[in-house]
Amino acid sequence: MLPSFTRGVAAPSGAFGFFCTVILVVLACLSSTASAGGHTNNWAVLVGTSRFWFNYRHLANVLSMYRTVKRLGIPDSQIIMMLSDDVACNPRNAFPGTVYNNADRALDLYGDNIEVDYRGYEVTVENFIRLLTDRVALDTPRSKRLLTDDRSNIFIYMTGHGGNEFLKFQDAEEISAFDLADAFEQMWEKKRYHEMLFMIDTCQANTMYSKVYSPNIIATGSSEINQSSYSHHGDQDVGVAVIDRYTYYNLEYLEKNVQPNSKHTLKELFDSYDNDLIKSSPGIRTDLFKRKLDEVLITDFFGNVQNVEVDGDGLRGREDLIALSRLAANLTARYRPDRECGRRSAKKDVKQSMKKEAKQEAKQKGVKRDEEKKVMQSGGFNGEAIQTQQKKRVGAMRVEEKDSWGRTAIGGGALVACAFAWAVSSVL
Repeated sequence: MLPSFTRGVAAPSGAFGFFCTVILVVLACLSSTASAGGHTNNWAVLVGTSRFWFNYRHLANVLSMYRTVKRLGIPDSQIIMMLSDDVACNPRNAFPGTVYNNADRALDLYGDNIEVDYRGYEVTVENFIRLLTDRVALDTPRSKRLLTDDRSNIFIYMTGHGGNEFLKFQDAEEISAFDLADAFEQMWEKKRYHEMLFMIDTCQANTMYSKVYSPNIIATGSSEINQSSYSHHGDQDVGVAVIDRYTYYNLEYLEKNVQPNSKHTLKELFDSYDNDLIKSSPGIRTDLFKRKLDEVLITDFFGNVQNVEVDGDGLRGREDLIALSRLAANLTARYRPDRECGRRSAKKDVKQSMKKEAKQEAKQKGVKRDEEKKVMQSGGFNGEAIQTQQKKRVGAMRVEEKDSWGRTAIGGGALVACAFAWAVSSVL
């Protein structure tokens, strides 16, 4: 159904009318999509706050999430990764240049196609908060900036060692739940996100989002207060644990069920949590979020979208649609014959065309005879000239039949050009 602002305009009919209707429906969908709001881009911030060889699993957690969000469509240009990056080339690594999250070592997470934006001693509380709030130095490269806006959905994942309302950064400093809450509030005030999913895997993880007060945030953690977050399994050859339980079961669901066009929701992901398998009590906080979890697609945060956002209040777009509707109606009324009248008009046009063609042919024959008489009277007989004239006469004769469909096509082309110009100008 066309929007209400197109009602009351004469509707085109026939093939051309159908063509016009399709154009108007497409433009109406563009207008409604733009005015309905929603996010137009996705970003991921993946943070491993630990360092040293025995924290191998924390780096594997981050790289596993990195691989998943890339598979679901978020490009490297919209992923900010912070990790110590001291495991792959660690002299204790029995498999140099690799990082695995499973004892079978089927998948090398480090590979040859990762981009670490903040590594080593760059992973600090200050840099993390500056990244979120965009309070960075003027010479900071784009690869180290979170270039989001009020139409950005952000997935923030953190893992490391923590406690009640704090998370350690490389055993040198810590970020508190209050610091995190204030950073999120600054992001909201500066219109740096549309919706946010915050996920954290650490001991007493659920306390880290207990102080958050900004709107449109879903938060989930691996364990309650006074609970530890456990590793899933180790690799005897590597010599340490390779992944944490909470992250492992999140990845298991995502890898088995979610594709870029999947309709699985966050409720389904959260319902898959099993306390007996995770060995702790995962938490979920939704009181700051407007939508219901069964309405939120997993790909709203883990995937990527390419919607079009049209600036303005939509009034001009509606006026343009009304003008296009009237133009289509006028063109149809001008070039659309009645069915019965159309048949009679077509027959009449054919008869007139045949008569005109006969007159032209007779006229040409008369001219030809006059030319031949002049040649004979002048005493010469130029056979080549006569053959040339005959050749000129032989050929397809132009039939000047009124082509209503041709005019219709011209009108349709003009309408398409107008619609395309309107769409391009609106987007730009």
